[in-house]
Amino acid sequence: MFDRPESGDAAILVAVDFGSRSISALDFAERCEEFELLCKSAGLRVQASVKAKRAKADPALFIGSGKATEIKEMLVGHPNSVILFNHALSPAQERNLERALGCRVIDRASLILDIFAQRAKSHEGKVQVELAQLEHLSTRLVRGWTHLERQRGGIGLRGPGETQLETDRRLLGTRVKVLREKLKKLRRQRDVQRRARSRRDILSVSIVGYTNTGKSTLFNSLTHARSYAADKLFATLDTTTRRMYLPAAGNLTVSDTVGFIRDLPHALVAAFRATLEETVQADILVHVVDASSPGRAQQIEQVNQVLAEIGAAAIPQLLVLNKIDRTDIRPGIDRDECGTIARVRMSAKTGQGIEHLREAITEMAASRSSRELLNTAIDPTVPEVGNTYV
Repeated sequence: MFDRPESGDAAILVAVDFGSRSISALDFAERCEEFELLCKSAGLRVQASVKAKRAKADPALFIGSGKATEIKEMLVGHPNSVILFNHALSPAQERNLERALGCRVIDRASLILDIFAQRAKSHEGKVQVELAQLEHLSTRLVRGWTHLERQRGGIGLRGPGETQLETDRRLLGTRVKVLREKLKKLRRQRDVQRRARSRRDILSVSIVGYTNTGKSTLFNSLTHARSYAADKLFATLDTTTRRMYLPAAGNLTVSDTVGFIRDLPHALVAAFRATLEETVQADILVHVVDASSPGRAQQIEQVNQVLAEIGAAAIPQLLVLNKIDRTDIRPGIDRDECGTIARVRMSAKTGQGIEHLREAITEMAASRSSRELLNTAIDPTVPEVGNTYV
């Protein structure tokens, strides 16, 4: 159903620098390095990389005919390779490139969807991935499917004169509708669980951050859970929630969520809305940052953009500089000019500074309780303020 690369396939990577003022040469190099890690996370063997510079994308071949010819010549030395673009390709560009190069062409969105398909474990995660794949596939049904042009009739199967393409689109639309209904049901179940926690007045903490910053390792350190953690992109896809007790804050729940990445496909954000709603409904966001990454400032910006998109920008956020064991940064707490905790420096892997994180969460929990008491004292008829969906 979904044209995906196979694990172990040889891959040739293509990245184009369009000379944007907002993207420096260092940022472009970092994007290329991240894309290579994405490919390796999908189980691909990177054979070669092609970099180009253009003022704008070619409408037909994206990279232009000259660069397409250069890639085709490379395929002589790397037969049976798949070409991966670190960009979003239109269905027409993807189709034209496959015809010109004579091999499979996969864009960034398709690659991310494939990684999600490999990693999803829960029923909800699998439903979300399938929905995102089908929505992505709906614009690419004509690619290479020569049988779709035939007119075929069939008793009880399709209307007279309906083409195979129309049939496939109709069946795909039916499946998408079924999946959306399943997600609505799963969302209602999640809402029931969330309301039950709210009635018990349990503080909710969600761990968010860029992919591969150590969120699952931190989650395991805090809750003594055994969530899968690995040095690869999107190691965690399914939200995991565990209870935790802090002496000065009482019981609270901690949720490990999917990592964010730049240029995340919009269909994927929409399909994973139910999972991300655990973030939207949190009382505190623990934003984990890789302190050893040279692009951490851009990663923080990307995460905050997605948080704003899903309606979680106003939730109190605690910045955690993780992986300090790879740097010369020492564990501790940084405060702003008002004395409020601004960030925590720690290493989830070694445990350095974990006590500072517990202290910071306790302090933020106490601050939240003080605000709620103040609101109640001002007007006892005002219900507790909650987070809303956007």
